[in-house]
Amino acid sequence: MDLLEVENLTFTYPLCASPAVRDVSFSLKEGGFTVLCGPTGSGKSTLMRLMKRELVPLGEKSGRVLFRGTETEELPASDSARLVGFVAQNPEQQIVTDKVWHELAFGLENLGVPQPVIARRVAEMAEYFEIESWFEKSVAELSGGQKQLLNLAAVMAMDPSLLILDEPTSQLDPIAASEFITTLKKLNDDFSLTVLIAEHRLEELIPICDRLLVMDGGALIADGEPGKVIRELDGQEELMLAMPASARLFRMLGAGGECPLTVREGRRWMAERYGIKIRSLPDEPHQNSGTKDVPALSFKNVRFRYERDLPDVLRGLSLTVYENEILCVLGGNGSGKTTALGCAAGILKPYAGEIRVFGKRLKEYKNQSLYKDCLALLPQDVQTVFLRNTVREELEDAGADPAELPFDLSALYDKHPYDCSGGEQQLVALAKVLAAHPRLLLMDEPTKGLDAGKKRDIAAILGKLKASGITVLIVTHDVEFAAATADRCAMFFRGSVISAEEPRVFFSENRFYTTAAGRISKGVYDRIVTVEDLAALCRMNRLEDGGAPC
Repeated sequence: MDLLEVENLTFTYPLCASPAVRDVSFSLKEGGFTVLCGPTGSGKSTLMRLMKRELVPLGEKSGRVLFRGTETEELPASDSARLVGFVAQNPEQQIVTDKVWHELAFGLENLGVPQPVIARRVAEMAEYFEIESWFEKSVAELSGGQKQLLNLAAVMAMDPSLLILDEPTSQLDPIAASEFITTLKKLNDDFSLTVLIAEHRLEELIPICDRLLVMDGGALIADGEPGKVIRELDGQEELMLAMPASARLFRMLGAGGECPLTVREGRRWMAERYGIKIRSLPDEPHQNSGTKDVPALSFKNVRFRYERDLPDVLRGLSLTVYENEILCVLGGNGSGKTTALGCAAGILKPYAGEIRVFGKRLKEYKNQSLYKDCLALLPQDVQTVFLRNTVREELEDAGADPAELPFDLSALYDKHPYDCSGGEQQLVALAKVLAAHPRLLLMDEPTKGLDAGKKRDIAAILGKLKASGITVLIVTHDVEFAAATADRCAMFFRGSVISAEEPRVFFSENRFYTTAAGRISKGVYDRIVTVEDLAALCRMNRLEDGGAPC
């Protein structure tokens, strides 16, 4: 018997003309590691929630979801809570207590587990997930990666048979995301835990999964072994954009053989076919208005702490953002990036240092003039900008003209913003922010929850904004997006910026904060950070053109 069976499942949200999930059928066997992918708004999150009885949204549903042969609606409440674990996209929305140890125990307490068993189970989870060093901390002190790991540990404390994860790494830095994925695979291997994970970040997931499901338009369009599914996506460029860099390079170059999925396989495949006669592409000099005396934004020795008795979050931050450039700031969870944006937007007040916007100190902007055709902030938690019952009303409330929007939201007009997927919410919030016509746009994780196609669209939108004279400062964990979009990239560490360089320099000199294309080409070609650049250089180095083997 299969562990989970989904039979002809269709779901439509209230007041929506078309289903979010359309006649989906598949089954999961025990011990499998399955990845679910697809464009933003394709129905992945809705499908996930339909498998967890406590999270089923309001709407019209047909079809069945069975867990070990029993419809999920008929499972005893304790079995449903315990056996089907769920880890959500936003760790803040899943944590319910104030202390780490209590979060680990909370689910077991609600199940009525005896106290000695709770104590033993909590200790076991703390050891397994290496939480012991922050076991007694307040959850408010944790980084984003620690919060998501705590969510996973709290769910695993209840000993589920099926673990469902909805984009769990979307808010994690590259190192934390890699560690989280490694932990998932370890759970799958060590305990034969059945894992179903929906993600846009597929570089590290596809090589370790044994099954890939692809959704588009609410329907399941592909199902099978990853290499086989990728071969079946021929001609579907939007979906191919999300695949691992090695597979994308393979498809771009139109070569034969077996499709590589990992960095190691990609390097080996490349070495067999391409030489090293030409090691780099021509440099493209960084263009901005940095020769002007007045930058768009400047920090000078800025210091900030949230409370008098707490350590500084910003520790002498100095950074210049030139007019008419796109600057991406990267760094670990908890390094102070979001805090810096809050200070730049006037939301947080540093206790030392100086911040200037277009040459004026922040305190010189009176009567909200900072936010009148000057500066706008897209926050990390975009739900904080939603005030109305439909997307249409949100846009009207912001004074956004749909005809002027750089992307089409018409399919979402009648949806409640909270019923939109995480990626769709990002786009609605961005539309509201752009309605303010800012000269300086601050963005905190703007690609969170977006598929690769939408990220490309956002990059194109930002390029148009830059061409119109808008300066953009982005905080992001998405190294691939930063490499393809930014004029400069800066590394944030312990409350200050330690370097700021053009993407080809920045990423090629990093080992962990780099792109998959950079890892594939490292030591073979110089200053390659995107798959497109790597493909172009490979074409110049075909062995039949006289190049030496890599």
